[in-house]
Amino acid sequence: MTRPALLSLDDALPQLLAQARALTGVQLVSTFDADGRVLARDVVAALQVPPQDNSSMDGYALRAADCAQAGAVLRVTQRIPAGTHGTQLNAGEAARIFTGAPIPPGADAVVMQEDCDALESEQVQVTKAVPAGQWIRRSGEDVTRGATVLSQGTRLTPAELGLAASIGLAQLQVSARPRVALFSTGDELVMPGDVAPEAMPAGAIYNSNRFFLRAMLQRLGCEVTDLGIVPDKRDATIAALRDAALHHDLILTSGGVSVGEEDHIKPAVESLGELNLWQLAIKPGKPFAYGKVNREAQADACHFMGLPGNPVSSFVTFLLLVRPFVLALQGVTKTDITRTDMTAHFDWPRADKRREFLRVKRNAQGGLDLFPNQSSGVLTSAVWGDGVVDNPAGQTISKGDTVRFISFAEWLA
Repeated sequence: MTRPALLSLDDALPQLLAQARALTGVQLVSTFDADGRVLARDVVAALQVPPQDNSSMDGYALRAADCAQAGAVLRVTQRIPAGTHGTQLNAGEAARIFTGAPIPPGADAVVMQEDCDALESEQVQVTKAVPAGQWIRRSGEDVTRGATVLSQGTRLTPAELGLAASIGLAQLQVSARPRVALFSTGDELVMPGDVAPEAMPAGAIYNSNRFFLRAMLQRLGCEVTDLGIVPDKRDATIAALRDAALHHDLILTSGGVSVGEEDHIKPAVESLGELNLWQLAIKPGKPFAYGKVNREAQADACHFMGLPGNPVSSFVTFLLLVRPFVLALQGVTKTDITRTDMTAHFDWPRADKRREFLRVKRNAQGGLDLFPNQSSGVLTSAVWGDGVVDNPAGQTISKGDTVRFISFAEWLA
């Protein structure tokens, strides 16, 4: 029997994302609560930011022509705290001004208070020559009225929320959260807390995948329904898939996507819709499934994705394939991950025919150290590491080589 050719990640990902049409639902949420959500509409500024020229320093607003040389003495005629407005400034006059306060009419520069000496009789001496425009923040230099400051498809971070608030938006239109049903398959799986470690039966393992998959889905803005562990029985698997499809946009499973006789995911999904079982040319991670489960009396189908059961394989495959898919469902326009050139402080003499994602950690010397055990079952490698090296197929690594690093901090944001 001829084994099917392995599918490269660069071929698999575009095929997968082609199926991820953005969900149509839109929600209006408080800007306070929009962190991590995805903009469903462009955000257009209705005002300038700053709204008027203002001071970027505590000091004195004045006319630069009055201070062409150091030592000029000016009469202080007004005081302008932030939140107030000054009056016309005439030749030979200065206004005491504070950071953020509007520049009064007639002034064209600000001198910071450290370059001034306060004199008696409401006078100030300026100790340096002052150029026009000094320490003035111009109206609209941050945001111009009518400009699109945030584009549809942007995943909102604290910085974007602050920008939206700066133009007066208390609410934002965002994409609906994808509804994801999560379950695991395998009679060997046990939930932590159900059985004490010392009482675990032979062959049983704790279900760790369920915990990190749920957490990563929630970080991506999904509404997650945890359906627990489904027994390794075809009728139970079919029933779980049929029920989950009714009220979810995506079903995500862990385990049961290989070709063993106890792996019932493939025939169960095919009985309810369609399934493509891919053998990916990546390590860790090889078996991956994508398909659709038809909904009773509904025209559209529910997406299905099946991940391998080994913990690190499931973890890495989620980040490589599920993450961009879920973001695309929310209309995110940029789903790729930055790869940074860094120096390997290790040797990797065993080239593999698959593209490898090696768990590494940045060290104090600015290079990367390698976790000694790269097995797909060793989840401690993902805890110890702060990212992976994206190593091409057939590539060895020698200490000092430049490698491509992907940070978990960005991947899991």
